[in-house]
Amino acid sequence: DFGRSSELAFVVEPSDDIAVQEQPLILYCQVEGIQPITITWRKNGVMIVDSENAFMLANGSLYVSRFQRLRGDGSSDEGEYDCMAQNHYGLVVSRKAKIQAATMSDFHIHPQNAVVEEGGVARFQCQIHGLPEPVILWHKNSMPVNTDNERYTLLPKGVLQITGLRAEDSGIFHCVATNIANVKFSREARLTVSGSHSTVYKDPMILVGPENLTLTVHQTAVLECIATGNPRPIVSWSRLDGRPIGVEGIQVLGTGNLMISDLTVQHSGIYVCAANKPGTRVRRTAQGSLVVQAPAEFVQHPQSISRPVGTTAIFTCVAQGEPPPQITWLRNGQILETSDHIKLKNNNSTLSIYGINQADEAIYQCLAENSAGSTQASARLTVLWADGLPSPPQGVRAETVSATTIQVSWEKPLQNTKEIIGYVLHIRKAADPVEMEYQEAVSKSTFQQLVTDLEPSTSYSFYIKAYTSRGASKASEVTVVSTLGEVPAMPSLFIKVINSTTVQATWEPSIKLGQHEGFKLYYRKVHLSQYTGPVLLASNVTAYNITHLDASVVYEVKLLAYNQHGDGNSTVRFVSLRETVERTVLNPPCDCMKDEQNNKTSTTGIIIGIHIGVTCIIFCILFLMFGYRGRLLMCKNVQEQLSTPQIPRSQRSATGLVLNGATRRDRDDRDLNGKQLDMNELERLFPASPSQEQQEKGIASAQSLSASHDETQISTLPLDEFSIIEEQPDPLPKSPHGSSPAALAPDHGPANEG
Repeated sequence: DFGRSSELAFVVEPSDDIAVQEQPLILYCQVEGIQPITITWRKNGVMIVDSENAFMLANGSLYVSRFQRLRGDGSSDEGEYDCMAQNHYGLVVSRKAKIQAATMSDFHIHPQNAVVEEGGVARFQCQIHGLPEPVILWHKNSMPVNTDNERYTLLPKGVLQITGLRAEDSGIFHCVATNIANVKFSREARLTVSGSHSTVYKDPMILVGPENLTLTVHQTAVLECIATGNPRPIVSWSRLDGRPIGVEGIQVLGTGNLMISDLTVQHSGIYVCAANKPGTRVRRTAQGSLVVQAPAEFVQHPQSISRPVGTTAIFTCVAQGEPPPQITWLRNGQILETSDHIKLKNNNSTLSIYGINQADEAIYQCLAENSAGSTQASARLTVLWADGLPSPPQGVRAETVSATTIQVSWEKPLQNTKEIIGYVLHIRKAADPVEMEYQEAVSKSTFQQLVTDLEPSTSYSFYIKAYTSRGASKASEVTVVSTLGEVPAMPSLFIKVINSTTVQATWEPSIKLGQHEGFKLYYRKVHLSQYTGPVLLASNVTAYNITHLDASVVYEVKLLAYNQHGDGNSTVRFVSLRETVERTVLNPPCDCMKDEQNNKTSTTGIIIGIHIGVTCIIFCILFLMFGYRGRLLMCKNVQEQLSTPQIPRSQRSATGLVLNGATRRDRDDRDLNGKQLDMNELERLFPASPSQEQQEKGIASAQSLSASHDETQISTLPLDEFSIIEEQPDPLPKSPHGSSPAALAPDHGPANEG
């Protein structure tokens, strides 16, 4: 691997230039590297032969004695020039230098006469094309305009602005354009300043806004904006994307022109000029785009490398610019052609050379070019070759064993076999690119290798290299052989019952099926030997409906894939439609219209029931409220009547029991008739000294009544005035008629009802 000083590289490359008609032109080219170095020149890709008009100097530069844009024979000295340098290790080509003739056209825009009132703004413009860009100066009354006057602004594109006009500004103006090709004068224009300064209000107005510009980095951009109005508007600048314009390299010319020096790509954007009326939000705007281009330049240069024979060499070349540059690779000055072992990736930024040999040893160049310029970088590939390496392995053969296996055999090299430490078998699908190649290592005593896990019906290429500790031999001859074909694998099969007479067979496409032409579908009743089918289906079909089946039997469904080699193994499924029929009988399909009507009827019934229930609750509440009120009144009357002297205990107990019943009956009677029973009525119904039989009857009735009363009714009587003493009654005698005691007290009916 040689040092940097040994690399063939350019110290000075030719640059773009503008030549003057009939004047000499020199294009410089200086190269370093190991001598001897030969330098030659090309114009538009054609070799330049030394002549009286153009020849090469001793230092390698090209000298053109009399540059001519157009010669008598129709040829021209304009064009793209590059120099080529070559030594023992290779050849490099310089960047292309664009040479143009200096020219100047006639003015295509001349200044125009103008009449402007005092205090206003005057603008004159003239335009002319030329190479290089002409410098335009202004004259007033045949004298150069005084640029020290702050009211006079000269813009690079041939514009003269005069603000705050005065009477002395009147005069005759014209412009002068100058470059290395010529000097030209425009027509004259008269400026007349009329009247005095007007005080009439005028809305802001932009006379001239910014133009769309396309420039290169490091140039200067001038965005013009001239506005009028009364009062004089304030001019401001902004970017449409909201980003700040910044302050470095920014300058305002005159009353509102924006100048940006030393342009960068970041200055690209749309610029907005705004004319605002002072103290208000009244404004007018105009906008123009600025596009800044950047010549191609390298972010990463390719590096010279040394690699042994048979290995892979990779060069990387990354360039940037605006617009993004295109990358081209050269090999010893010629456009690099890609092949099976030479590949370009990542938009040509990566060059890969597989299985290099001595023929690949050369100088490789990366050319990056866009509309703003071009650049180049080079690197050398050195192929290492050690003396005494083995010769290529001999007699490489490949034999097909099966659809996925090939056996490769070879013989040892003819020369330098003592230092061999092993062999490497290189394997690749014949249709794949070289970078898809893979290797298998083999011991030095083995001369065959069984390659497995291959794809059926596929061609493969094989070659062998012998390796030593100092490097590898050259590759053997390449042999290509194909694997055998095989039938497809078993497909996966799923059965879905659609209805009582139809099932759907579905399967999934899979790469495991291999190369297949389609599917065959069979089905039968399990008790029969004869299949229905085959139903032939295309390879892209994944489902099939089997119809008109008998729901009372079980069916067998079989699916297989086939190709030109035959039928593959089948997948079998069994299906019964009986369960579907039974489910249909047990769960008949719903009558949606009938269900809807039933739902409507049920809903109506629920609503009516709710209304009835609410009404009942309201009546019950009213009933309880009024009943409670009557009960309180009854208790008050009873208290007054019970204030008489005490009666005998036996009578008191019976009377108290009867009173409870009477109170309930009295309340019921009051609810029905609206009348109260007095004490005489109570005594008439329940005498104080009844007979033994009547007393027993009364006690029994009172007990039954007392059991039916709640605590609230009992507690409404004061305890000091009324008490209940429970006594164990004697067994009640049976009536002569065999009836129960309750049946013998017909007068107690109302109380029982209560």
